[in-house]
Amino acid sequence: MREIIALACTECKRRNYGTTKNKKKTTDRLELSKYCRFCRKHTAHKESK
Repeated sequence: MREIIALACTECKRRNYGTTKNKKKTTDRLELSKYCRFCRKHTAHKESK
């Protein structure tokens, strides 16, 4: 039931990370604080299509 999703930086809008999530248990969009190599700092990364 786990599906692969992409995480995009909220500041520069680039897709930097790929991860998996369980779509049945987590129905809302995932948001994590990750390092963006383009912004060169830790930013919030949201689930993108």
